[in-house]
Amino acid sequence: MNMQDLIKKIQLLEYHQKLMLEMLAPQTFPFNKLIIEKGLNEQKVNSFLGYCDKLSNQLEEQKAEGFVYYHPLFNEFIQALPANIQAKEAIDACLKQDLFVPLMREFKKYI
Repeated sequence: MNMQDLIKKIQLLEYHQKLMLEMLAPQTFPFNKLIIEKGLNEQKVNSFLGYCDKLSNQLEEQKAEGFVYYHPLFNEFIQALPANIQAKEAIDACLKQDLFVPLMREFKKYI
């Protein structure tokens, strides 16, 4: 198989992936859909999810200590986002897919 054939196969797979993504109900897995739409690899997603887990733990600790202002955590979240994802779309997708709900509800106040 030559390079031109490989390129055609990749383009066909990308097209089919796009069609399959459109077939999904919008509320089924919005975070997963966002990952596919933005072309994120597994390493970036795992890094982001790990960071959200860390921020969730920090939020719980800060709430237990009586904090009421979480903008510094939100700023950390913004820095952890992959470059091609906006905070609002990540927060909305996570909330709809029930990921890090307390954290994302807090962050939604800042967008």
